[in-house]
Order: sequence, then structure tokens, then C-alpha cells
Amino acid sequence: MTGSADLKPHLARSHVMDLMRQMLRIRRFEEKCIELYATERIRGFLHVYIGEEAVAVGALPTLTPDDAVVATYREHGQALIRGVPMNAIMAEMYGKQEGCSGGRGGSMHIFDVAHRFYGGNAIVGGGLPLAVGMALADKMCNRRRVTACFFGDGAVAEGEFHESLNLAAVWKLPILFVCENNLYAMGTALELTESETDLHLKAQSYRISSVAVDGMDVVAVEAAARRATAAIRAGEGPQFLECRTYRFRAHSAFDPELYRSKTEVEEWKKRGPIERFGAWAEANAILHPTDFAALEQEVAAEIEAAVAFAESGNWEPVETLTRGVYAEVAP
Repeated sequence: MTGSADLKPHLARSHVMDLMRQMLRIRRFEEKCIELYATERIRGFLHVYIGEEAVAVGALPTLTPDDAVVATYREHGQALIRGVPMNAIMAEMYGKQEGCSGGRGGSMHIFDVAHRFYGGNAIVGGGLPLAVGMALADKMCNRRRVTACFFGDGAVAEGEFHESLNLAAVWKLPILFVCENNLYAMGTALELTESETDLHLKAQSYRISSVAVDGMDVVAVEAAARRATAAIRAGEGPQFLECRTYRFRAHSAFDPELYRSKTEVEEWKKRGPIERFGAWAEANAILHPTDFAALEQEVAAEIEAAVAFAESGNWEPVETLTRGVYAEVAP
């Protein structure tokens, strides 16, 4: 499994600041969403990314604006880092018209064509064949683009995982598979569902170049993603990253979380991507307590503005709720 010990000494202060800022944006945004969910300002389902921030923050900046992103229903972090405005995401969480999906998608279906962010997919593994289709279209049209597809370890047990990897390999498609392995899928330990728990080896069986990376280390993820996207752009076909990570919160807001111990969760929190990277940056005098305070203040202001934007947003009129749902048929 790749690490970042040899890379960190070469990081510029501005880059360290940005990595920390982006991880904090995800963490604090979702903490606010949990608070709003508890007071029923946000309704429906809620799946948070807390603990997994290093994957999105490390991988997504290696893409260009022309590249595409397909994600899961735990996608707030990917959407934020991809550039979807926080205001639009928060309004979508509220179900307001000003949301990036017009208020119709909510937490599980964040979507933004302008940023080439194609979900937010509620079906486990559902984004995999979509990503393969997008990558195939790019190859057929001779467009030099990469499609990044994020999915969890639970998707590896789905049939479309194997179908998608096989076709991507056969057609040598420009796709980056990013498996966010948090060890439990929805609520079952990996070793109880997979005979081979080194998930990147499954990609190798399809002759796809793959690597396992410490998904709690933002620098390790970024380095691996840069190598992978460079290989794709060089025409080497699909690449696979298994990011070994851990979610600190339950699978969803309705999960009683009986499948793992509180002691285990607390041990993983000590390896949290924000906590770990922040401790390294401070110990090496790259960031200082005043920097952390300034970042927290900046992020808090952005979140406060996003909440105000969502609160002042509009509900879609009842008269238009069927728009786009059924095709109009001429008499």
C-alpha cells in the first residue's frame, strides 16, 4: 500500500493550506447538515463522508474541468471539491428550487452539469456502468477526457462492478475507478462478504493497473491519483485506486451501528485525515495555530452563508412538480 512519507517534505505551504481548507469544508459542512437534520430543516436520507475526506480532496484536483465525475449517495464531499457551490448544495439538501438539482434530488442525488458532476446515485454500484458509458463516448469521439468513478466496498459485490471493469479493460477506456473501502459497506464487515479482501486485486484480475493506498492520508491519495490520471491520459487505459478509509459516523442517519464497537471507531478517529495532516503540518512548522483558526473562521462563514441561502430559497410550486417526470404525449 502506497504512503506519503517521502512526499510531504516537498509540499508548499499554500498547497498544505488548500488541502486542509478543503478537508475542513467537507467536515464542517456535514457536521452542520447533521445538526440541521436533527432539527428537520433537512429531511429524507443523509449519508455523511466524515472520516473519508482525504479521498475526495486528494483525488479530485487531479482532474480537469473537462473531465467527469460519477459518485455515490455519500457525495457531498466530492461535489464540494469538484467546485459545485456550497450554496447550491445546501439548498439542494433543503429541497429548495435553488439547489443544484432543482430541489428534487436532495442529499443522495447531487448533480451539476456545469461542473460535469453526474451524481449522486442512490443505487449501490449504479454509477459504475454510467461511468463506463461516459468514458466510452469520450473514446469514440476522440475526446481526451477522464471519467472518475467513486464507489464503496459494498459495490464490489455487485454484478455491475465486474461487468464494468471487464468492459473498461476490453475497450481500454479512459476511466479512473476509485474504491472508497471503509471496511463495512452498509453494515457488514468486509471479510464476511468478500473472499478476497484486497479489493484492488480484483481489478488486476481484469488486467487493470491497480494500487491500494492509505485513504486516511490526503497526500498519498493525491500522489496515487496523479500517477493514475497521467497514465490514463497517456493512453494506458483504465486505472484503479483502492483507498482504504473509514467513516466515523454511522452508514446513514437511521443506522443503529451495531456492527462495530465504539472502541474501534475511536481508534480510527486518532488516524483521521484532518487530525493527522494537521498534526504533521503543525509539527513541521508549515501551519500554525493562527492558520487553523483562520481556516475555521473562513469555513464557518461559508457555511453560515450557505444556510442563509437555503433558508431564503423557494419551494417548487405544486403545479410544476410533474415537469420532467412524464413525457408530454400529443393528443
